[in-house]
Formats: sequence, C-alpha cells, structure tokens
Amino acid sequence: MKTAPCVLLDLDDTILDFRKAEHRALARSLSAFGIASDEQILSRYSEINKQYWERLEDGLLTREQVLVGRFQELLYELGASADASQLRDTYERNLSEGHFFVDGAEELLELLQDRYRLFLISNGTAVVQEGRLASAGISHCFEQIFISEKVGANKPDRVFFERCFEQIPGFDREQSIVVGDSLTSDIRGGINAGVKTCWFNLRRLPARQDIVPDYRIDRLEELPPLLETIFRSGKCNQ
Repeated sequence: MKTAPCVLLDLDDTILDFRKAEHRALARSLSAFGIASDEQILSRYSEINKQYWERLEDGLLTREQVLVGRFQELLYELGASADASQLRDTYERNLSEGHFFVDGAEELLELLQDRYRLFLISNGTAVVQEGRLASAGISHCFEQIFISEKVGANKPDRVFFERCFEQIPGFDREQSIVVGDSLTSDIRGGINAGVKTCWFNLRRLPARQDIVPDYRIDRLEELPPLLETIFRSGKCNQ
C-alpha cells in the first residue's frame, strides 16, 4: 500500500512570519545595548541579514560568519561600539521567544496534517527555531523536523535534502514536493534534489528566470487545492 505524499514545508515566512519576529527581536536587543532603533534601521538589518544568508547558500560564508558578521556590519553602519557576538546572543534569545503566524498557516496545517506526510525544513539556528516552534505549538503537525544546523548541511545544498530523505521511511521523490518562500533556498534546493517545488510568494517578489518553480502560490489557502490536483492520481490512504 502506498503512503500519502510528502510535503516538505519551510518555516520562516511560510508558516511563521519571520519579518515580524525579526523586527521585534532586533528592537529589543538593540535597546538592551542602549542603541535606539527605528523602522529604517530594522529594515536595513533585514537587508544585511538576507545578503549574509544568501552568501551562506552560495557556500561563500560559514554559518558562524553569517550569525556574527551581519551584526558587525550593522553596528559599523550605526557607528556603535557594542560587541557583535554579545548582540548576536541577545538577539537569538529574543528571537526564540514568541511567534507570529503567516496568515492562513494555522488553518493550512490543520487541513494538511491528516492528508499528507508533513515535514519541516529550515535553515535557521536550532535553538531559535525550536523555541519558536514550542511557542507556536505546531511540532506535532510534522512527522519530522529538519533544521540545517542539526542536519549538518544547509539548503539549497543537495546534501541537506538527501540527508532528510534518508530519514523518511518510504520516501518517493515522485510523491513529494518542497514548499517555501525562498527561491534561492527552498526552490533551488528542491530543484537540486530532484523533487517538485512550489514557491509561496509571500512578499510578491518578481520571478527569476534562473530559478523556476514547478508551481507558484501567493496565498496559503491556494496550497490545499493545488496539492489535491498534483497528487490526485497518487493519493491513497496512509
């Protein structure tokens, strides 16, 4: 008997709203070091952070260089003398506390968890993601949770996905799909791993000709009917 299709979901800005959490955590962390922040500073950090993670995805930086370097660059631009490593620790502690759901995420998990085998795939720091997942109370929705720091490889590296697949009993590439908001991490990673991909374009970003997903949605409520269509011929009882 075949098993239900596997849906590998990204966490940040797919299930949990990372931008809201990031801004709150950074504002609290800068305040703890006596540094005032405003929307411009918070947005600038988001830009820096994105650039650093993309360098990690391209193999140009290590995880540690990303986690500390982004704060070194921000502090340099602000002309602040705080210690970047200490700011990183404070930020991660603040980020691990609490959560914000992407619109429709709770309803999505409720709909999908009895129809598909759900897995979580994240490039985030383990202690941060585990704290946010505990706050959100959604870990039970997933058969397994894969965090790159524990897997020992990062999305979009094929090694990350292969190590995940090896831990999924009865895994079938043809009956699997990666769903995430990042073209460079989730979609390129799914393509590298030879599985179907669905781009959740939460931020309404322009498409890229060099990274082309199999499917695209702009709202999470579009995903259940799409999955039904994709796997209709392969759907079966668990």
